[in-house]
This record gives sequence, C-alpha cells and structure tokens, in this order.
Amino acid sequence: MLTKFACFLTARTRSSRLPDKPLLLLQNKMVIQHSIDRVKLAKKADEIILCTSDDPSDDILEKVALKNGIKVFRGSLNDLPQRWLEAAKQFKVDYFLKVDGADDLFCDPFLVDLAIEQMKENPCDCLEVPSSLVCGGAAHCIAVSALHLICEMKGNKEMEDCSPYFMNSKMFRVRDLKIDDPIYHNVRVRLTMDYPEDYQFFKSVFKKLAVDTNNVPLKNILEFLRQHPELVAINFFRQEDYLKNRRRKGLA
Repeated sequence: MLTKFACFLTARTRSSRLPDKPLLLLQNKMVIQHSIDRVKLAKKADEIILCTSDDPSDDILEKVALKNGIKVFRGSLNDLPQRWLEAAKQFKVDYFLKVDGADDLFCDPFLVDLAIEQMKENPCDCLEVPSSLVCGGAAHCIAVSALHLICEMKGNKEMEDCSPYFMNSKMFRVRDLKIDDPIYHNVRVRLTMDYPEDYQFFKSVFKKLAVDTNNVPLKNILEFLRQHPELVAINFFRQEDYLKNRRRKGLA
C-alpha cells in the first residue's frame, strides 16, 4: 500500500491579535488565496487539504478553498490536533505537512518537498523545522500514527499544537529537517504573520517585489531582503514577543 502525504493548510478567521487574518488583502488577493497558490507549487504532496473549523465564521474559507480546487475538512475550533487527526482519517492520510495558511505565506514548496523526501527515506514520528531556519520558511512533517497517540494522551484537553509532546516525550522519534543551503538558516528575518506589523511587512514585500502570485522561491525572497534591511525592520522587533508567547504556551 502506498504511503499518502498531505499538506494540511490550517487556518481560521478568529484571531485575537490580527482579526480575520486569512481574509486580509495583499495585492488585491486574500492571504488564504496566496497560501493556496504557494502550497500548490509543492510537487510531492498527494493532497492539499484546508483544515479549518466548523464555526460559521470560517464558511468563507471553505468557499475559497473549493473555488481553488483543494479539499476541505472542518472540525474543532480550538483543538488543532483533534482537527488534524479527523482530517487524516477522512482522507486516509499517513503523514501531513503542517502549513499555517494564515501565517506562513512564504513557506517554501521546495522545503515541503524536501521534508516529504526525507520522511520517505527515513520515517520518524516528527520531522521538525530546525530552530536556525528562518521563521515561517518551512513546515513540520508529522506521522498520523504519532498524532493518534497524542490525541489519546491529551484526552479532551484542547490544544493549539502537538509540539509539546514531541519536545518533552521520549516516546516519539523526532529529528530535524536537514537543509544544507545556509541561506535558509537566518534567525534575523521574520516571515510569519501574527501582529499588525507583520501584515505591514508582507504588504511592503509584495508591493516591492511587484508580484500578484505568491510563487517567488524563498531563496530569492531571502536574498531580496538581504538587500532591503529596511523591510526586515518593519516587523522583526516582534520576533521576541512571538517567541515569548510560544514559550508561555509550551510550544517552543
């Protein structure tokens, strides 16, 4: 039986720091549309599935996803591991790439494909993004068998992620995604959208690049930002707040 890999494009409209984040416009196109455009460039995933909530506020995300030819799963509003597990069961997925559809607009399709290749060559429970990698540049690859065990362990507790189990438990086989090219290893750039300043950053980058379709390779984006430090300065000061928030939640 063939092993099935999927990109789970995870998004919802409810966000305390940046409301309706997936619906914000960049070059007259919604953030979620840009994320769909980009993940479609990955060649090795068998499925692309929008994993959103069953809350009526996310009806619009389902409409956008279906209009763009990708599948949709709707589940728990606040319990992401349970949402992912139910999506994996419905679509018979063995491994999934956890792509933040409203946050990581420049998640690189090349690195998505690389993660799938490395997981196929040497399977484990979680292929993590190394801490040295640019924030927002790649996605974790997770075995559904491990996710199933995590959901059993957590019971009814609602969680934003399953990372604490992989970080703190010796039950799972975890290793880092191996990325040789040093250009990807850059902790001085922030490519995720969580605060208003992040939105301003992405608006400025899209405008400066003069692109409507989100298909510029991450290597090119990082080289472009190296030449434009004024753009990096728009939101990088938020990185420490972001990391503190993740540590508070046990996610880093």
